[in-house]
Amino acid sequence: MPAKGLESHYRTCNLCEAMCGLKIEFSGNKVHSIKGDKHDPFSQGHICPKAVALQDIYSDKDRLRSPIQKTKNGWTPISWKEAFSIVAQRIGEIQQQFGNDSVGVYQGNPNVHNLEAMLYAPSFFRQLKTKNRYSATSVDQLPHHLASMLMFGHPMMLPVPDIDRTDYLVILGANPIVSNGSIMSSPNIKKRLKAIQQRGGKFITIDPRYTETAQLADQHLAVKPGTDALLLMAMLHFLFEHELVHCNGLDNHIEGLELVKSLVAEYTPDAVANLTGITADQIAKIVTDFCQAESAALYARIGVSTHEFGSVVNWLVNVFNLLTGNLDSPGGAMFAKAAVDIVGTKIARVKKFARYRSRVSGYPETISELPVVALAEEILTPGKGQIKAMFVAAGNPLLSTPNNQLLTQAFEQLDFMVSIDFYLNETSKHADIILPPPSPLERPHYDLIFNQLAVRNYARYSEPLFQPEEGSLTEAEIYSGLIQAFAQPDIKSRLTTWSKLTMMKWLGTKGMLDKAIKKGPYGKKQANNLDNELNQENPELLAGGLTIKKLISCSHGLDLGPLKPRFPEGILTENRKIQLAPDEFVADLNRLNVSFINARLARAEKPQQSNQLLLIGRRDARTCNSWMHNSYRLVKGKPGCIAHINSKDAERMEIGSGELIRVTSRVGEITIPVEVTDSIRQGVISIPHGWGHGVSQTKLAVANAHTGVSVNNLTDEKFVDQLTGNAALNGVPVSVTAA
Repeated sequence: MPAKGLESHYRTCNLCEAMCGLKIEFSGNKVHSIKGDKHDPFSQGHICPKAVALQDIYSDKDRLRSPIQKTKNGWTPISWKEAFSIVAQRIGEIQQQFGNDSVGVYQGNPNVHNLEAMLYAPSFFRQLKTKNRYSATSVDQLPHHLASMLMFGHPMMLPVPDIDRTDYLVILGANPIVSNGSIMSSPNIKKRLKAIQQRGGKFITIDPRYTETAQLADQHLAVKPGTDALLLMAMLHFLFEHELVHCNGLDNHIEGLELVKSLVAEYTPDAVANLTGITADQIAKIVTDFCQAESAALYARIGVSTHEFGSVVNWLVNVFNLLTGNLDSPGGAMFAKAAVDIVGTKIARVKKFARYRSRVSGYPETISELPVVALAEEILTPGKGQIKAMFVAAGNPLLSTPNNQLLTQAFEQLDFMVSIDFYLNETSKHADIILPPPSPLERPHYDLIFNQLAVRNYARYSEPLFQPEEGSLTEAEIYSGLIQAFAQPDIKSRLTTWSKLTMMKWLGTKGMLDKAIKKGPYGKKQANNLDNELNQENPELLAGGLTIKKLISCSHGLDLGPLKPRFPEGILTENRKIQLAPDEFVADLNRLNVSFINARLARAEKPQQSNQLLLIGRRDARTCNSWMHNSYRLVKGKPGCIAHINSKDAERMEIGSGELIRVTSRVGEITIPVEVTDSIRQGVISIPHGWGHGVSQTKLAVANAHTGVSVNNLTDEKFVDQLTGNAALNGVPVSVTAA
């Protein structure tokens, strides 16, 4: 029971992917406490330190509540109507003079945690008719999407480990105890990992760092950054050599098996051992244990997504899970069946890859986006199609994308910029107009994306706790206002816009979500097809189909059961077969062969006394986006922006813990405190991302008092996964000296 005079509000935390259920005690417009919701069937009372930041964001004095415009006299408040009018006029003039592609769009990670942004923003950004669209996807998980699209037919058909039933889990380039399970939405991941061991199973980590997850694992292998593709090729080689291939009933639904066998023929465990740092015997044991386990899953994440062979690695992970009989199988790598099914059942007729390319470097489009490494050059390079104006929605690319200095230089020369953000931060300070949305506690919420990536089928709708303050607009109202302002003057366009806005307003956020739920796998049409166990568990809710009204009645969330096999019906490629060897990945192996040879030569020639290290990232459990640094609860205590290097490297370079070091790459340098530790592989340096505050003309009181330095002053916009253009943030060559 809440304390006397307090009310309780139940909702989902939307600050990361885990979807933890919250119990918030409040009175009036003040939050008194945020705790885990013990009755949530998915998170069962667990929360991480980030959840308490929701109250800090809501009450933050730095948060913008109404539009502001940059003038000669500084930032000036303006009305929403005036803001929409100015934006439409200036963008219209620029597109009329320079073409539709002269306007660029960047959408940051918080958009995917925001129901109304997901529902309403696409209509507006499509209205701009620009090919210059970018997002945080290409500094994160783009390789996952390409692998799923080319192999299974849909970019969101992303396999997740069935962690609650697996007997053997291999974690490659991930630290789920800190991330809460990225592309594996899994609250209380620590408990779930321990449960594997308690039922007699094992999990191992393969990572250059002895991470928080590795400390609990049964085994840790310190792989050399950037060599994961070689390791996986050798693991597949071992499978074929020892006749361990087993597709678990999918044999007649795959294509390209013999080609894969021929591709891995030269990548023996002995051949890659010295390059990867994993011995041939260790490789053999991983594969043998994996195949002998009752069920097993190989899970790879951002550490390997964001390096120069990120796409090849994600392809090989899927191939390995399939060829060991662990794809779409209980305890293996499976696919969620969310209440709002964003995958559907439609066969992929069009491959959404490389339909067009970026103007300067020729990077391919993937799912209607270009990689963000191209953004600076597309602004800075004159010519037809040059970006002259930008929309940035809930993003801070001047901190979060490679080569900050170059992108800052680019943004400084824009003719016009609009930021949809509630902070005046390192990126939005360059805007001419800032349109602030409400805080997370003032929004309705449903996880359209992360329910698709959950380790258990689950659904929960959250009403807003507070109404937006007077003078504020919701995301639905902001994007609707922009859509209306951008309507073309001709009668047909105005009629189309009026019709679209009328329908949006009539349905509202709940109505749009309700429509999607009714069409989904638990809706009325599918109600009779649900398995008996699920119907018996929730007879009143699922009889006649799930609706938004029924979901709202489940204030603690709705358990929809464990993951179920979805293949072969769920294979959406044109010939209804899983493509084991898509042409794009096979062609990219030529680059891996060259890298394989060059790495062998470089290793032989590299001097022993060297200050050259390979840079990798690091994440803190208290943050996952730069804007969380304005919560004092998340930045207090020990400074988070510290470099980690191995003790042998430190001894060779005469560097001690607590000292400042200078780290230099092709594009820039930083000075940062260092911690000497044996929890990181020799030859590697780890620096966390998201820092680099203290920039002039920003309004972030807490963040600016905890500045840190930006690791993206070192990351290189030319160092990429060449297949997709996804940024290679791990394995960046740097030199280190005492400052």
